[in-house]
Amino acid sequence: MDAIQKIALPIVGIVAVAAVTFYAVSFNEIREKSLKDYEDKENDGAFQSSLSSRARRARKKADKRDRRN
Repeated sequence: MDAIQKIALPIVGIVAVAAVTFYAVSFNEIREKSLKDYEDKENDGAFQSSLSSRARRARKKADKRDRRN
């Protein structure tokens, strides 16, 4: 029985680490996809792969200015 435990315990550990890694990667991909969908929705269908932080700040500033008027 002791020999079986010496073999089974590392295998169970490896499987557990693989499962945790799989779920972490899956949740990260889901989060990235939802953020990308949100950004696409904000751009009203105009696709921009990535905005620079300067362009993003300028757009937010313009949006705030439009809201005040």
